[in-house]
Amino acid sequence: MYFDSFSEFLAMGNHGLYVWMAYGAFLILIIWNLITPKLRRRQVLESVIRHWRREDTKNAKVATGETPLPFAEQHS
Repeated sequence: MYFDSFSEFLAMGNHGLYVWMAYGAFLILIIWNLITPKLRRRQVLESVIRHWRREDTKNAKVATGETPLPFAEQHS
């Protein structure tokens, strides 16, 4: 498609609003799909680290003969 000026290109034959909103929505969805897994991965890693620390603490108390508290098994 050929346009005589940049303003005609932006207007897209009076369909510019629809066209540019579609491009904008597409761009937002692509960015969302790139960022969300990274944020979720960080949450999962933090959860695993907290779990490992709880297990290490519990195992250390058992190894030293200390009795773990009954609520130590509860997950936060």
